[in-house]
Amino acid sequence: MKTIDLFPAVVTADAVEPTAAELDAIEAEMPLTLAEVELLNVEISLLDRPLSELDTRRLRRARRRVLAALRALTNRPAVGGAA
Repeated sequence: MKTIDLFPAVVTADAVEPTAAELDAIEAEMPLTLAEVELLNVEISLLDRPLSELDTRRLRRARRRVLAALRALTNRPAVGGAA
C-alpha cells in the first residue's frame, strides 16, 4: 500500500513566512475584506425574515461600503510597478 503525505515539507516548513510585500498587500486589502464580512453578516441576518425598510437600508449601506472599498483599492497607485 502506498502512503500519502498529507503535510508536504513546503507547507510545514518552519522558515515559511510572508514577505513584507505580501503583508503590505494583505493590509491594503483589509478594508475590502472587512466590508465584505459586514455585507455577509447583514445578508445572513436577513435570511429568515422579510425585509423591512430598515433592513433594506442596512443591506444597501453594506453593499455601498463594499463598492467604496473596492473602488479605493482599485484606484490605489501601484507600488513598485511601472507608471
